[in-house]
Amino acid sequence: MTNDYMGIISLNENDEHIKSLTSARPLGAIPIGGRYRIIDFVLSNMVNAGLTNVGVYTQSRSRSLMDHLDSGKDWDLDRKINGLFIFNFNCSNSVTNDINLIKESIEYLCRSKQKNVIFSSSNMICNIDYKQAIDFYEKEGTDITIIYKKVTDGTKNFLDCNVLNIDENNAVKSVGKNTGIKDKSDISMDMFIMKKETLINILNECVSTGCCESIKDYIYMNAKDLNINAHEFKGYLTCINSTKTYYKSTMSMLNPKICRELFFDGAPIYTKVKDAPPTKYSSSSQVTNSLIANGCVIEGEVKNCVISRNVIIHKGAKLEDCIIMHNSEIKENAKLTKVIIDKNVVIQKNKELKGDKEFPVVIEKSHYYDSFVK
Repeated sequence: MTNDYMGIISLNENDEHIKSLTSARPLGAIPIGGRYRIIDFVLSNMVNAGLTNVGVYTQSRSRSLMDHLDSGKDWDLDRKINGLFIFNFNCSNSVTNDINLIKESIEYLCRSKQKNVIFSSSNMICNIDYKQAIDFYEKEGTDITIIYKKVTDGTKNFLDCNVLNIDENNAVKSVGKNTGIKDKSDISMDMFIMKKETLINILNECVSTGCCESIKDYIYMNAKDLNINAHEFKGYLTCINSTKTYYKSTMSMLNPKICRELFFDGAPIYTKVKDAPPTKYSSSSQVTNSLIANGCVIEGEVKNCVISRNVIIHKGAKLEDCIIMHNSEIKENAKLTKVIIDKNVVIQKNKELKGDKEFPVVIEKSHYYDSFVK
């Protein structure tokens, strides 16, 4: 059934409120959960549904993304027929413009043998069974199916996300923005199922008229004129569109129920394999309720933290409610609370940094904080 579907991941998310983590990478390449990148979730979901042809569209600042995805081997997409295709363009267009990106590689879309497309962004974190959505799409026979989530915390979460106006027959009548006015909302997951012909027609109209800069904007703006229905996703969902939501989404993975649903109860989430020894815990270490990847050396105190690979935390250091990315080093007697440390940062001895859950302190990648970057 899914042999006739291809995947397109458009990394055109608006990163205006998360610039501290996207200055050198697209949003989809941000590390999360210790071992993963944000794009791993949507890519794994497509692979788990049986898709063998996936195109990733990105712009500049994509070195780390391309290094992470490589040939697609870790997602079983290193193939002679179909596989993983990465389209990276250096252009001056808006980061939210995916029309020109897809137009520049229209040959890939036209030559792909699949007749249907799952089109998605990367910033919605979930473990979804696309096969159920495909069944719904084929049964209903509409032009486009949008996957959405009913939420009851819209005043606090999913702010600035798109909200669907759905009638009793699951038809999408209009689309707006979640401004935090109502708790109950039907949040669009920015995941669309359609025929490839429909996508090409949308692309051609946008190019010829200049009416929209992105595929999803065109669909939302013309919802009342298109034959669109909505499929409800009932699992765990979080959206990353700001530093605050990134921090909250990552820390939520310390909740056993959420962690189990994302990584264990459903299909597996794949990521790039990196061989490293197990983490070493010294006799002076104290670790409580934390996710710690392999290759680390832990000599200090770690509480409610998410620690990526190859991090060194020296004796006397105290970390609480922190996110520490790859290859960072926290030296003796440093005290960090509610801090996000990007890759390759060294925090020197006796330094103290403290943030708030609403406004965590962010130390950017390659930032010299009384330190030398390794």
